[in-house]
Amino acid sequence: MAFYRRKYIAWISVMGSAILFLAAILAAVIANSSFGPAYWEFMSSEVHLQIGRFNLFSHGTHCLTVHELINDGLMTIFFFCVGLEIKRELLVGELSSFRKAILPFIAACGGMVFPVLIYILICPPSMPGGEGVAIPMATDIAFSLGVLSLLGSRVPLSLKIFLTAFAVVDDIGGILIIAIFYSSQVHVSYLLWALLIFVVLYFIAKRGPTAKTFIVIGGVAIWYLFLQSGIHSTISGVLLAFVISAKPQLNVGKYIERIRRLINSFPAMESESIVLTNQQIAKLKRVESASDKVISPLQSMEDNLHNTVNYIILPLFAFANAGIVFNTQSGAVVGDVTYAIGLGLVIGKFLGIFLFTWAAIKFGVTKMPPGMNWNNVAGVALLGGIGFTVSLFISNLSFGADAVLLNQAKMGVLGGSLIAGILGFIVLNKTLPPKDSLN
Repeated sequence: MAFYRRKYIAWISVMGSAILFLAAILAAVIANSSFGPAYWEFMSSEVHLQIGRFNLFSHGTHCLTVHELINDGLMTIFFFCVGLEIKRELLVGELSSFRKAILPFIAACGGMVFPVLIYILICPPSMPGGEGVAIPMATDIAFSLGVLSLLGSRVPLSLKIFLTAFAVVDDIGGILIIAIFYSSQVHVSYLLWALLIFVVLYFIAKRGPTAKTFIVIGGVAIWYLFLQSGIHSTISGVLLAFVISAKPQLNVGKYIERIRRLINSFPAMESESIVLTNQQIAKLKRVESASDKVISPLQSMEDNLHNTVNYIILPLFAFANAGIVFNTQSGAVVGDVTYAIGLGLVIGKFLGIFLFTWAAIKFGVTKMPPGMNWNNVAGVALLGGIGFTVSLFISNLSFGADAVLLNQAKMGVLGGSLIAGILGFIVLNKTLPPKDSLN
């Protein structure tokens, strides 16, 4: 059963990455076709959800466009899922103790520092494009794990854990960058109202499955308040995740005991009957209620949103943001920004992750995890250069007002991520043990 579950998870990762990649390719094709003007017009059209004079999809007097709604609205759900994953890793996962977290934390720090240094060397802060320095810092968890999943059972579990853990730390770094450097003038009154709702939701969330409706309504209200506050609205999704309870209402032992009692006392029924009695329905509802209580609200929400995020939200984001125009008349498609991001992802990420990992083990800060060696660390360090989702997101925050630089940034993100993914796969495919030797 565990084998088939791992195969299913690997298949989901590969499919999610493939759909995301196809959405990006489709966006680039449409942007350079005769449908390009219609594509850009649709993305810039306004969206209204209005009651009287109140429009939920507005920022002050400015109405959100389709593109802004995807980036500032739907992506808040993505960042909510990232927040849930971070909280889970901090509580019970690979970041839950100093011993577990130290190596991926050090690797992630290297993977953020070196790309920044390379970017600054090519695009100094005083030059045009210098504000995009944070773009090559991110690692796309979904894409990198999708590439790793292509190698199947050849990949040691410790290597998957290492990649996931340092990518999560990368996400934390990216979130902090967005919160600190990509927020405008802060309106404290909106944040105070949001804080009040956070407190209310914290106590409501302890009720378990029955609290989901309140969390959704409260989450939308918090998102709107953050949108007006000057703090980037996606940060509200991350903060909301930390309100969600990670503790189930019923532990597994009590759950099994309760289910056994319910099964033993289940009213007998005629073998040919397809209609349940009221007593039988009541017993089954108690089983359903107990099953809901044994899964924590955090895990339940993460599981429920997984497919929506991977198969709808992220492909929509890729389709809305990966539209590179190759025949632009207003400026070069490839420029210093492209090289800074591309080299930051391919070379900076590799050097930072590999060298910081080497230094941590060489100087005795921690030990090499079982199943890992320097060859597969090199392969995973290359996969760390797959920036895609968060890198594209930060590109829009950095160059949203400059179409030429944004186009160059997209080219750097897509090109760098593609090269890093291919190189990482080649290295791991050559260095991991053959599948036959594992049998």
